[in-house]
Amino acid sequence: MSQALEGLLDLLDLERIEEDIFRGQSRFAVVPRVFGGQVAAQALVAAGRTVPEDRLAHSLHAYFLRAGDPGAPIVYTVDRIRDGRSFATRRVVAVQHGKPIFHLSASFQTYEEGLEHQADMPAAPDPETLPTAAEMLPRYVELYRDQGVAQRVLESRAAVDLRYVDAPPFASVGEPREPRSQVWFRTNGKLADDPLLHVCLATYVSDMTLLDSVLLAHGRGGWVTGDVVGASLDHAMWFHRPFRADEWLLYDQESPSASGGRGLGQARIYTQDGRLAITVIQEGVVRIPR
Repeated sequence: MSQALEGLLDLLDLERIEEDIFRGQSRFAVVPRVFGGQVAAQALVAAGRTVPEDRLAHSLHAYFLRAGDPGAPIVYTVDRIRDGRSFATRRVVAVQHGKPIFHLSASFQTYEEGLEHQADMPAAPDPETLPTAAEMLPRYVELYRDQGVAQRVLESRAAVDLRYVDAPPFASVGEPREPRSQVWFRTNGKLADDPLLHVCLATYVSDMTLLDSVLLAHGRGGWVTGDVVGASLDHAMWFHRPFRADEWLLYDQESPSASGGRGLGQARIYTQDGRLAITVIQEGVVRIPR
């Protein structure tokens, strides 16, 4: 296991303050605020620690309310909304400096058999044939708004092996492309057999690239090049089938719309053998700097 992954797992191992109150720390990000995927993953950890182990997360719906301060701890308060025979529902509020910065609702279900069908996995190359982030990012260093951005991106994603199928948005500034993006990802090391841990790590990664497809449609490089200003607004995920975050997952992303200073991304995440594991939808602020 890489040192970066160990650090991320420590970040997700929240301190329990009271029965349903937890405290988490933060890590640096590319931008001077707490990474949204970190808050979402920590909130899901807090919710998951208040339900029986046989109830697995099957959906979450969240709103990003304020930018998080990476220099201060985050307190997560869990509200046990309902415990039924099959489902449990939790609401989590993340607070910093006395104000809510994030709100999450999550649902957990006891496994049961049911009807089965899924969308087919799209074509994608073998992830092992694609360049790593460390190999790819230096190719575009002349496009970065400052020379430290590439290193910050690599450091912020060091716990994850994330590989673009095609060139990332910042590689084609000024050249609009189809609003579609694919990446393969897995953690940089093996994980324990805890289903909640794998779900939380997939939640963490899901906020890294989902709005790339919005940028591609307009030939914008994004936060790396500084030609847009953006932030996550809301985030929803549905966990359909078991998966492991330490095995390759294909993140197939597209943007059906952008308007009003907002962009919408939607995606499906597949296991390497073609099972649809997760559906993700996110809207974010995407503004042109004045």
